[in-house]
Amino acid sequence: MTGLIILLCVILITIVLVQIGKVMELTGQIKGEMEVMRDNSKWNGWLSLVFMVVFLGGVILSAWAYRNELMGFGPHQGASAHGDSLDSLFSWTLFFTGIVFVITHIMLFWYAYKFRWKEGRKAQFISHDNRLEVIWTVIPAVVMTFLVIRGLDAWNTVMADVKPDEDYIEIEATGQQFNWIVRYPGPDGKLGTRNYKLTTANNQLGMDFNDPKTWDDVTPGQELYLPVGKKVRVRIIAKDVLHSFFLPHFRVKMDAVPGLPTYFVFTPVKTTTEYRNELRKYDEYNTPADPADPTGPKRWEKFEYELACAELCGKGHYSMKRVFRVVSQEEYDEWYKKQESFYLTQIREKDEDPNKGKVLDIEVGMRAKAFSESIKTAVESTNITDKTLTLQHVYFETGSAALTADSRYELDNLVTAMTAYPSLVIEVAGHTDNSGDPAANLTLSAQRAASVVKYLTDRGVGAGRLKPRGYGDTKPVAENDTDENRAKNRRTEFTILSSI
Repeated sequence: MTGLIILLCVILITIVLVQIGKVMELTGQIKGEMEVMRDNSKWNGWLSLVFMVVFLGGVILSAWAYRNELMGFGPHQGASAHGDSLDSLFSWTLFFTGIVFVITHIMLFWYAYKFRWKEGRKAQFISHDNRLEVIWTVIPAVVMTFLVIRGLDAWNTVMADVKPDEDYIEIEATGQQFNWIVRYPGPDGKLGTRNYKLTTANNQLGMDFNDPKTWDDVTPGQELYLPVGKKVRVRIIAKDVLHSFFLPHFRVKMDAVPGLPTYFVFTPVKTTTEYRNELRKYDEYNTPADPADPTGPKRWEKFEYELACAELCGKGHYSMKRVFRVVSQEEYDEWYKKQESFYLTQIREKDEDPNKGKVLDIEVGMRAKAFSESIKTAVESTNITDKTLTLQHVYFETGSAALTADSRYELDNLVTAMTAYPSLVIEVAGHTDNSGDPAANLTLSAQRAASVVKYLTDRGVGAGRLKPRGYGDTKPVAENDTDENRAKNRRTEFTILSSI
């Protein structure tokens, strides 16, 4: 219905314009051709002057009215180390082009008025003027030289890559329709390799999990964090069409081109909170963020640094917005600790895992850290139930007391703990499920506890500090009604008897 009304309005306006043209044609026939030309010329001249004043005044007034909304002015100074140099370059460019804009604007419409048609006036044709040639050649050349030199200086500063010995964070941003997938390196500080041939629904980045550097890489959620004052190098990649990595407040913009990796280096110098406090000083940002909720948060309170795509990459282009929060190093470290490895949480031990069935170095390290924290808590605790810990990764051959090869990693952690706490005395307990003969289960559990003790004593732990004992199926931690529960009951534990 709305479309039909708009169409009818367009048709009506067209009819009105046609009728006005016919009226003017009849008026010209009545008044005479010369009189009509004289009137038209006069009105065109005066209307040109009016348009000049209105248009030029509108440009200046609107720029002044919205000065605090524009990048580079008011509260929107660059939030990165290189931002000021770009803002300065744009300001100088605006200064010179603004002068040319105003002068040519005035001259264009003033001449349209001054040299409007009059009876008896003849045009003058000037074929050549050396002075004018020099003026409009030399002045633009000097200005362009100034702008080009400043531009090259800014370019060399802004586009410089990091040096090998610099302290920086490298992240990766992959553009796709319609999302940014951002990858951070894990604790090793290095991003793992990629291979587009490995791209699947579960591995959208095509990470090569044969490369140990990919094992700890993380892909955070919608909110991304960066530490203030820390140099950031962004690898920029596209999967499908042309995108553009755009952080307007940091003066960062670089195309993401399929098949052609690019990069950008910048250093955030204002935290999100600091930027909000700058906005807070201006009336424009003390209005409600949502006009429908006058009592809700103000605009400055809702401000966020935005990652956008600056290319029209499709109908869902708008949905590529991501939020970057710039925080202190302490806040960043706290957020970073909560991020989990994509590989370990999404791929590990699944069909796509090329390391399925293997114990990885990263897991050995994580287990050692977790074990150290657990035994420290157990030693310091006064609660008797906290004194018993399960050896989560100790396994035996089926129906046997022979330790599997991978059990050594967990048992080595226990050796380390016994060395760190030389007064520690523990009971090593073996447990089974209720499958089979209870007496046989009791014997098997005792033999398994003895195997663990032997492993420890062979590595220097005193036998007097270790008390092996088998409990068979007498102390289940779950009902023996499912395979999963029976697996929980087949366990090896140790209990701290003394730590003094």
